[in-house]
Amino acid sequence: MELGSWFREFLLIFLAPANICAAIGALLYVASAAMNTVIPLRIAAIGSSFFFLCSGIISRSFAPILLYCLLLPLNMFRLYQMLELIKKVRAAASSDLSMDWLQPFMRRRKFRKGEILFRKGDLATEMFLAEKGKFVVSELGIELKPGQIFGEMGLLTSGSHRTATVECAESGQALMINYDQVRELYFENPEFGFYFLRLVGERLLHDLRHLEDKLAQERQLRLQGAS
Repeated sequence: MELGSWFREFLLIFLAPANICAAIGALLYVASAAMNTVIPLRIAAIGSSFFFLCSGIISRSFAPILLYCLLLPLNMFRLYQMLELIKKVRAAASSDLSMDWLQPFMRRRKFRKGEILFRKGDLATEMFLAEKGKFVVSELGIELKPGQIFGEMGLLTSGSHRTATVECAESGQALMINYDQVRELYFENPEFGFYFLRLVGERLLHDLRHLEDKLAQERQLRLQGAS
């Protein structure tokens, strides 16, 4: 009987609204600590802070009220920031690969016909935006049109070396930005970071298609010569 009475008393104490809220808050806190992805983690942390705050209010305990009055809006603000970041990345993923907005961060330089902007293997310190004239990737025979970014691959290669030679085929001018500024923009602006990754991916796919077309033409010429 004593054990049964003790159990009923314990159950009544445990089922008090303040304790129920605290138990739910504790479960959500443990769930947030076990999560690997940020959005569900923040949502669980918001729920945990809310229930702990309710428990503190019901039990009229000042310390948890103060603590979770601070943590609840903080977690909500962090969740808002993360959702905004995801929105920006999605916008960058679906937008045009135009880098014209980079112009205020760049400096202008004129080039003469036949001038080499950089050679394959050179140390890379900056990237370019073609503005006027005609620039050609010598090894691939690819023309770089006005409005096109080039020289960005050196930022990603081991040792920061140029992967190809670019020559000015017709007198013109290009805008330049050094890699330190690019790194700052990359880390400060997630939209630009995703944009930059897309740019590099598009460039690699374009060069691959160009090489495949060139190999196909050479095979066709060999077949015609053999026949």
